[in-house]
Parts: sequence; C-alpha cells; structure tokens
Amino acid sequence: MLKAPLNTKRASPTRWLNRLYTVVYAVAIFALIYRHYCNLINSPFTTIFLLVADLVLAFLWVAWQPFFLNPVHREVFPENLPQVAKESDYPRLDVFVCTADPFKEPPVGVLNTVLSLLAYDYPTEKLSVYLSDDGGSQLTLFAFMETAKFAKHWLPYCKKYNIMDRSPEVYFENDLSLFPERNDIQTMYENMKATIKDVMDRGTVDIDQINEERAIKALRKWTNEFTRHQHPTVIEVLLKNNEDKDVTGHYMPNLFYVAREKNKATPHHFKAGAINALLRVSTKLTNAPIFLILDCDMYSNDPKTPLRMLCHFLDPNVDPKLAFVQFPQRFYNINNNDTYCTEHVLENQICSVGMDGLDGMSFMGTNAFFKRDALLGKPNEPQGIWNEPNDSENGLALARHVADCSYEDNTKWGSEIGFRYGTLVEDAYTSFRIQCLGWKSVVCKPTRAAFLGNMPVALHDFLSQARRWYMGLLQIALCKFSPLTFGMKYMNPLQALCCAYIDFRAFWSIPIIIYAFLPQLMLLNSSAIFPKVSDPWFSLYAFLFLAAYGKSLLDYVVAGSTFRKWWSYQRMWLIFGCSTYLFSFFDWLVTSLGMSTFEFNVTSKVLDTELTKRYQQGVFTFGVDSPLFVSINIVAIVNLFAFLVGIKQVLINGRFEELFGQLFIAGFGVINGWPIYEGMVLRSDKGKMPGKTTFKSVCGALIIYWVFSSTC
Repeated sequence: MLKAPLNTKRASPTRWLNRLYTVVYAVAIFALIYRHYCNLINSPFTTIFLLVADLVLAFLWVAWQPFFLNPVHREVFPENLPQVAKESDYPRLDVFVCTADPFKEPPVGVLNTVLSLLAYDYPTEKLSVYLSDDGGSQLTLFAFMETAKFAKHWLPYCKKYNIMDRSPEVYFENDLSLFPERNDIQTMYENMKATIKDVMDRGTVDIDQINEERAIKALRKWTNEFTRHQHPTVIEVLLKNNEDKDVTGHYMPNLFYVAREKNKATPHHFKAGAINALLRVSTKLTNAPIFLILDCDMYSNDPKTPLRMLCHFLDPNVDPKLAFVQFPQRFYNINNNDTYCTEHVLENQICSVGMDGLDGMSFMGTNAFFKRDALLGKPNEPQGIWNEPNDSENGLALARHVADCSYEDNTKWGSEIGFRYGTLVEDAYTSFRIQCLGWKSVVCKPTRAAFLGNMPVALHDFLSQARRWYMGLLQIALCKFSPLTFGMKYMNPLQALCCAYIDFRAFWSIPIIIYAFLPQLMLLNSSAIFPKVSDPWFSLYAFLFLAAYGKSLLDYVVAGSTFRKWWSYQRMWLIFGCSTYLFSFFDWLVTSLGMSTFEFNVTSKVLDTELTKRYQQGVFTFGVDSPLFVSINIVAIVNLFAFLVGIKQVLINGRFEELFGQLFIAGFGVINGWPIYEGMVLRSDKGKMPGKTTFKSVCGALIIYWVFSSTC
C-alpha cells in the first residue's frame, strides 16, 4: 500500500444543488409543454412552431443535465512517483504532433511545440517525438533539420537551469533571467528562425547550399512529380537516441519526420488517417505503450506533464480499463472578454469534470495521453494489427511499408482498430467508440496549464472552424453509432446522454431560429403570442428564462470565469444558432445525399498584427463576404426593426402587457446584436462588415418579412 497517494478524487459539493435544480426546472418544462398542448386548437400556427422549438430545447436540456449530476475533481502528486517506479522503469512515451500546411501552420510555431516536448523532464532514452507532415512539404522537413541542430543546445540549457517555459519563443519573450549562455542561445534561435523564414519566403530549399550528405539525400526526394496529394512515404530520423548527443555529451530523445504516402486514388482520411499511420510507424520504430497526441500549435507549458500522467497510469489501484488521460485545452491569446467564446469554458471546466464522474470524457483532439492498447480493441483483448511479423532489425523499411496508403486495404484500420473514420471529428468519434468497448478516461487539470495554444482571432475563421466541427458531430449523431441508440446500449446511459448533447449541438439552430424570427414577425403584424404580464402563465416563461440564464451564469462563476466572458458566451451561442449550427445542418444534408463532399480545411495559424490588436480590444472582425454573416445580419435587422415597430405600437396603442414578451425577446436580440450593427453601419476599418454583405442581408430581411406577411 502506498504511503502517499499518486492521485485523489473528490465529488463536487455542488452536485446536490444541481440535482435539485434539475427536478424543479423539469417540472417547469412539463408545464410549458402542457400549455402548448392546450393552445394547439386556438392558435395552431404559432403554437406548432413554439412547440417544436421548446421540445428541441427540452431534449438538449435533458442531455445537458448529466454533466452536473456527479462532477469530480482530481489532483495528482508526481512527487510520490518514486514509491512505485524508478525513472529507469518509466514506460516509453511516443509523442505525435500533426501538421499539414507550412503556410497555414508556419514551421517556426510548430518547431516551438516540438522543442518544448523534446525538453520534457522525462528519461531521454524513453522519449520519442514524431512529426506527421500531412502536407508532405520539403520546407517543413528542412525546418526540422534546423530544429534538430538547435535542440542539441536548447535541451541542456533548459535542464541545467530548470527552465519552465521550454518553448523558445515564449521563453525569450517572457523570461528576463540572465543566465550566462542566454544570449548565445537566443542568437542561435534567431538565426535559425531567419534561415527558415528565408526558405519559406523563397518557397523552396536551395539544396546546393546544404553541406550535410544525409540532408541532401533526404531533400532530393522532392522531385517534380512530388505534390502534397501525390507522393511516396518519407520517414527521416532527425535525432536518434543512441547516436545523437547534445553539446554536453548526453544522448538526445528520438525525433522522426513522417510524411505518409498520398495517392489521389486512395482516401487518406485527413487527421485520423495521419494518426493511424503514426501508430503503425511508431510501433515499428519505438513501440511505446503510451503516446501523446498534440496539435502543432499546442506547446508544452509544463515540463513535468508526463509525470502527472504517470500518476494515473502507474497507480497500483488504476482501473485496467483506463484508456487515456485528458488535459484541458487552454489558450494564451484569449482577450479579457473572450469575445468569440474561444476559451471553451463549458468544455474545459464544466463538461470535462461532469463526464469524468461518468466513466470519462470525450477526447478533445489534442492534449491526451493514450494507452496504445486502447486503440487495438476491447480492454484486455487487443487485436493484432499487422499483416506481417515485427522485425526490429529492419524497422525503417517496415515503417515505410506500413505508412503506404494501400496498407489499410482489407484491414480493420479505421473501423475497429486505430482512429475511426467516417466523420470530420475523428477525436470525439474514436473516444466514443472505444468507450463503448468498455474503456474509460480521466481528466487531469493541474493549476499550471499543461499545454497552451492559440485560437482564431477573426470571427469568420472561428465560425468556419466550428462549422466543420458541428457538421462532423452531426455525422456521429445521425449514424448507426449514434449515442442515443448505440451509446445507450454499450455505455453508461448518463455518459451516452452527455455524448448526445455534444453531437446534437447543431440542433440548437432550430429553437434559436424560431425564437429569432417568429415573435418578431408576429410583433410586426401586431399579433401577441405570449401571455400578458398579468397572466399567471407569464411567470412560467419568466422563470424558465431567468433560471436558465441565471444557472448558466452561476456555472461560469463557479468555473472561475467572469460575467463579461459569460456574456460573450451567451451572445456567441445565439450567433452560432443563426450561422454555424444552421449551416452545419445543410452541410450534413448535402453530404449525406451525395450532392457534395466536405473537405477538411486547415485553420490558419498565421498571426496578423492589426487583426490581433483589434481582437485584444474586444472588437469583432468581419472583413469578408460570407453566407455565415448574411444569416447573422438578417436576424439582427429583423430584431431591430421589430423592436422599433413594437415600441411605436406600445406608445400609440398602449398594448404593453400583451406585447411585452415579444418586445423583450426582440430587445434582447438587439442588445446582443450591437457588434453587428457597429460592423454594418458605424465602422470604417478593415474589420467592418462588407457593404455587399449588408446589402444582401437587408434584401434577405425584406424578403422574409414579405413572405411571412403574405402567408399570414
């Protein structure tokens, strides 16, 4: 028995209040549905729409509640690890970093991520980092050849002085300590950046200026026939543990560059296919029992993160079904108001601890340490994954073979083994499928963020990224492996409901669109659809609204956030409902009907100084003509027009009690839409709403009003 624990778990004291709230609010929902049923005869047109909206709201609310029924908080104690294992007994660790486009994901940013991982406080002979270059770029390989040289100076410097910020860019920007070697190391880093930037600006590597024979041989693989969509497998060993030493004479961790084979005639399955290729390649080269998946812009912010992970995997009392340890996503470029709700407080602070108390949360796509066996089959029953026996003496040749695009043909890869295919969100889908097999997960939330990344600072970039997410989640929600059917059968039903909430979030568009238009258009026609203020039923509507928003605000505060960030969240929820959620429905529909294919587009990580400055000031950036903005603008225009007309009607006809509910909703829409009105009318900077987008929106609003008035 351990003298001191490696980890602890405690239930949240708020769970009883959450359960009481659930019961009370559920009664109010039933009362509202009963009222709609009673009104179907008197006003069927509006009641049917409101009933549909409220039934969808009720479904999503029910799916949301399990997150609050048994939230747990965990703590780890890496200082107690010597009780169970010496460093020499630590398991091997493979790290997978994926990049796909050197122009959207600049190599300097990616190499900072890789350097921060190579510098982990972990036995170097047990650490291997794999860079997956799914763009197959000669520029990326060159950048990491330079990275390998710099790493021989950077790693010993970090460990000698116990540096915490082991991303060089972050360290040199924020740490003012004056160690003797600092200036020399910084000069090396700046020279490396300049060399890589010069190559990126030219768009090609001048091989004639390369002196190393091994580097020349590797870079010459890029022939005229070599493209990002058609090229052979390229695997390069940039650092080898038992051969390469740093400047102090210590062996380096392994660093591999992997560009899997691409063929236009063979599906490559985007990131899921890249990770599966890395799984096979790494098994042939290092075969670590644990691997970390990390986005290329998520640098390590804590060199002791692997030790925190071991506090779960090496615990003698660990559940043998533990598949992965998930660290939250945190971001360094979020402004004070979290203008676009990119901090993901719900996912990182609320959903994570809620699902952790129900056998485990979903994989977030990054920041998770996996047990390799979890991707191979059921607990204690991993399946074989090879068509041929392992041969360690010919590891590289076998690694290239298993990275061929045809290797998966007639195998279980992507269906029962590895990351699962069939959706754009392979992360959530894969974790859901393995949890249905009996695997579990835990959340590790240290005070100091384990990883830090960046989020888009332009509204269109974020909406487009989210549109891809929710379309992919719909693919899960509406397939044969839906959490409402398959999940309910094979996993904890409450956990399945949590997965359903995540996957069905695009359904928010139904009630949001109905409440964004119906009350307002009826107000324009002088028709009341809600109870008078003096009617007892009005108190039901008031309770449902105030309780829902009050609980949401309380959740944010308990999670350590602020009122301003909560306000941004509820505003973006409305914006999503009128744009991203809605368009993800259309994307799913046309894809399901075979009318179109939805390609995975890499979100640009290139930083724009003016755009970043505008974001840090809390100003929305529109700047491009997009259907996503047209739909948002139409809602904003209709709400503003309805609010003004409603005020006029009240002043002239005195129907305040009858129209208050609709006036309130329209006014609420106007308040939330203020940044949109600014972008359309009051701003002249580059981030304003394009004039033609505004014109389309006005025309669209007029057409909707004319059609509605003609129909009614």
